[in-house]
Amino acid sequence: MMRKANKTKIGAFVVGAVILLITAILIFGSGALFKQPDKYIVFFDGSVKGLSVGAPVNFRGVKIGNVSSIDLVYNAETKDVLIPVVINVELARVKGMPDPLGYPDYAQLIQEGLRAKLEVQNFISGQLMLGFDFFPQDQKKIYNIVKNYPELPALPISPDIFEIMNEIPIKEITTNLAQAVTGINRLVNSEGIMDLNTTLGEITKSARSFGLLVEYLELHPEALLKGKSIDTQR
Repeated sequence: MMRKANKTKIGAFVVGAVILLITAILIFGSGALFKQPDKYIVFFDGSVKGLSVGAPVNFRGVKIGNVSSIDLVYNAETKDVLIPVVINVELARVKGMPDPLGYPDYAQLIQEGLRAKLEVQNFISGQLMLGFDFFPQDQKKIYNIVKNYPELPALPISPDIFEIMNEIPIKEITTNLAQAVTGINRLVNSEGIMDLNTTLGEITKSARSFGLLVEYLELHPEALLKGKSIDTQR
């Protein structure tokens, strides 16, 4: 009899704890744990080399989601193969927007010029990411091939992205790295203070050169295609 009473008390305690936990989540977290990111689909009609599952989805540089899947689909109308990219978007990252935000009201955002575009994530590795912004002057192109997710239009793929990748000075970067390795070897094998100072100077110079190169590419990717501007050279 005592054992039955204990089981009843334990069961009541567990149920009460679960109710309290759910209440706390709803009150203090506004149910955030139960919210799932919205899924959208974006179609590209050209190469997305460098874009991978898990790549960031940004709006004006702020991460709002990630790439969920990348596939291939045949377009019977144009007799071509398109690349559908499914993305997870965390609309909670956008503060102060009207209460229904996203699906099914995403059409208004498209009307105002919301477009996706491929952007360079890392110049050295060639990784791409997906960026969003408003381009009201550009026409929207909706394919309506896949009905599973609401579709967001994308801007045409710019050939400049792949030109930038091809113009990255890999040889110069490799030379700088080789100089750094040579300097390290001299440091390890050096016997005198003069050799040590010379080696440290070479390593520092190579590291600074490499760092400045990467930093400049991140800030001015157009320099790979057009060269340094006159103001920059000064």
